[in-house]
Amino acid sequence: MKACVFTIGCKMNEVESASLRRGLEALGYETTDELSYADLYLLNTCAVTAEAERKSRQAVARLRKFNPDAPVVVCGCASQHSPEAFSGKEGVYLVAGAMQKDKILEMLKSGGILRGTDRAFCELPLPKQSRTRAYLRVQDGCDRFCSYCLIPYLRGRSRSRALPSILKEAEEVSAREIVLTGIDLSAYRDGDCDLGDLLTALKGVPARIRLGSLEASIITPSFLEKARAAGNVAPHFHLSLQSGSDRVLRAMNRHYTREEFLRACRLVYEYFPDAAITTDIIVGFPTEEEEDFRDTLSLCGEAGFAQIHAFPFSAREGTNAAKLKDLPASVKRERMARMLFAAEQLHERYICRFLGSVRPALFEEDGGYTDNYIRVTNSSANEGTMYEVRLVKSQKNGVQAELIKEI
Repeated sequence: MKACVFTIGCKMNEVESASLRRGLEALGYETTDELSYADLYLLNTCAVTAEAERKSRQAVARLRKFNPDAPVVVCGCASQHSPEAFSGKEGVYLVAGAMQKDKILEMLKSGGILRGTDRAFCELPLPKQSRTRAYLRVQDGCDRFCSYCLIPYLRGRSRSRALPSILKEAEEVSAREIVLTGIDLSAYRDGDCDLGDLLTALKGVPARIRLGSLEASIITPSFLEKARAAGNVAPHFHLSLQSGSDRVLRAMNRHYTREEFLRACRLVYEYFPDAAITTDIIVGFPTEEEEDFRDTLSLCGEAGFAQIHAFPFSAREGTNAAKLKDLPASVKRERMARMLFAAEQLHERYICRFLGSVRPALFEEDGGYTDNYIRVTNSSANEGTMYEVRLVKSQKNGVQAELIKEI
């Protein structure tokens, strides 16, 4: 029997899908993530934007084209938001929400709709192993309720994985790098153990630890000291900005100011001088005026971002921001072009700073990344191997790297 697990959406969805594939294999299925003929289809959906939710609904028909007789199991944020959009579709056997993915394997035989508000962390099987990188889920849900975001309504309140469970899985993986993931990773807490304490607990793991997306509020001397003392934490911090305007940040219900964000960046550089700070920015939020956008551009320069993930505002029904008057599409397009140009300039400036230097780099099938998140290429490098490399020349698909030695 063959099962196809098809994923739409974020890295967290991809990690959870990999875990579900492992669980299906334990039930005797051969699994794939490629669209092809299968005896069972599992669709992991997304609702972060209206477009993602539309693609999620359309995916049921796409899957059934390969085998109209195969049952389709739907889970994730889109089915949490609108279960009725899936439960009535031909071929759909089971509909689960975003918080019942751990129950799918046991419910496959009975069918039905699962759409609860579980407070416990959703434990899933260990995903398939990779020699290169493993993603370790440590937190789910969110309590922040940003005015533009549906995730707290779909994923539920913040909940964290127990420390012993995390350490057990970390010891079982054989990858050279472990990425800690969560919907709101900064909110991790198991009893008195916070994210900094988790890094301390993971310092004995023989792998590089990379952090997922963080909130600026977690960047304190205490947290950074724990990260530095661990010795295996990559100098890469993804701090979600969204806007560099205090006025827009208030409208977004983001709980920091422009100056507080910049102070967090300065602290990172104090403890990790070679760190890459990457970020997310929403362009064209409904209350954003030209002056607000210029504030965002200027903050980007001051923060010295290594990479910027920018995207235009898209209203999600059910959020407070959806009640605001949207900006004209032409304004958002023009600001997006300016932001993407600024992002490219900052990325080049960051890379040029390290040309000629020597860094550790972990290689995958089509290239690799240094500890501070610079993409490198070398045709002689072996997949899953860590090298000491010299950064030689900037090129379109990354920085050409000279292999010095394996580490």
